[in-house]
Amino acid sequence: MRYAPRGTRGAARAATAALLACALLTSCAGGGEGGGEGTVTLDYYSLAWQKESVAANKKLVARWNKTHAKVKVRYVQGAWDTVHDQLLTSFEGGEAPDIIHDDASDLTDFAYGGYLADLRDYLPKGSRAAIPQAGWDAVTMNGGRVYGVPFLQEPKVIIANKKLLERSDVRIPTAHHPWTWDEFEQAAKKLTRDKDGNGKPERYGAVWPMKEPVKQSVNLSLSTGGRLFTRERTGDGTKNTVRFAERDAAISKLIHRQVNEDRTAPRSGLGMGGSDTLPGFFAGRYAMVPLNFSFRQQVQQQAPDGFEWTVLPLPRGQREGENAQGVVPQTLSVAQESEHKKAAADFVAYMTTPEHQAVLAKGDWLLPTAKEALQDPEINRREDGWRTGARIARTLRPSPTLGVRGYAEWSDKVATPAFQRYYRADTDLDALRDALVDDGNLILDRYQR
Repeated sequence: MRYAPRGTRGAARAATAALLACALLTSCAGGGEGGGEGTVTLDYYSLAWQKESVAANKKLVARWNKTHAKVKVRYVQGAWDTVHDQLLTSFEGGEAPDIIHDDASDLTDFAYGGYLADLRDYLPKGSRAAIPQAGWDAVTMNGGRVYGVPFLQEPKVIIANKKLLERSDVRIPTAHHPWTWDEFEQAAKKLTRDKDGNGKPERYGAVWPMKEPVKQSVNLSLSTGGRLFTRERTGDGTKNTVRFAERDAAISKLIHRQVNEDRTAPRSGLGMGGSDTLPGFFAGRYAMVPLNFSFRQQVQQQAPDGFEWTVLPLPRGQREGENAQGVVPQTLSVAQESEHKKAAADFVAYMTTPEHQAVLAKGDWLLPTAKEALQDPEINRREDGWRTGARIARTLRPSPTLGVRGYAEWSDKVATPAFQRYYRADTDLDALRDALVDDGNLILDRYQR
């Protein structure tokens, strides 16, 4: 389901990560040793955490071990909220697991640091052909090297109160005919209720959980033709720069407008994570909530009896081609220090076949990347919004944040506080632009010298 985004790492978190890293190193020690004469044993560091997902992973590992006499795989459990620090410690200590589960946002530093293997010479052609090029673009960097296989992805959707939506006179959007962002704003206004007109609605048309605002702001900008990050070829290679033109800023302006001018979204939502919005959603305080696709499971499990909800596609921009959003796929990679890269890559290929992608996606309530896996009947069923997700998969693009050296520092030190100030109306759009672009490019330039 959800996996925790990485934010600023404090001293306490670093200490915890160090302790957990010790456990990882202990479990991974001897990863290249055999379980018998002539047998290779590989360590698979998995971040699956839900009961169904862990079970699916372990079942696939057991099936591999049963059918491969000379290459055995040992399952090693990791955790999303400490993965970066654990892996960095294991890389620097020379004890990295052979196969690494992560997401594409974490690959940049590890790839340029020389910790991950380039998989181009190891993956079978079938693995490359099964996944659309957009997926491979998310893991390709540093001169065209491929540092992982993208196998799960998570779009953002709108989860809406079905009864409130049907009682209003708004058009119900579909994956083939989504709302424009203008229509979304109008729908939010119609769904907002402020009986005494005091500017404090009893029901808001929408709520924006923006506790971690950067990736959302960047990824949603694709739906209005924005990117925030541009790439240009120079004599020293490809250079990333930050921009914040009208198309890049359109969704940020919309969120600001709904919270501070139209009062169709509450200011309190700005400090919330996705889970924080659900009690108010179930109580009818919010009619619509933009959430990651996997939150459907939590809604399905926690919704009170009689509560009806539906999944709507994300709105799109007005212009041709503005029906996209950025995503950060989950990945399987191979450590550069692994003594058995080909065997590890074979296991990665096995875990990411269309059939196995579909199994893993259903366990995590996510979408697979393989075209064939997206045709799985269970992933296309109407219940719980699965069909909506499958049908918007073609609109997913790699997040513009991927492959940008210095992005993590820019996000933590500049973009997060700048977006938070802007959404709270503590600063204006020009100040936001100055921080993102001027301060941001200073940081990116330092990484690209």
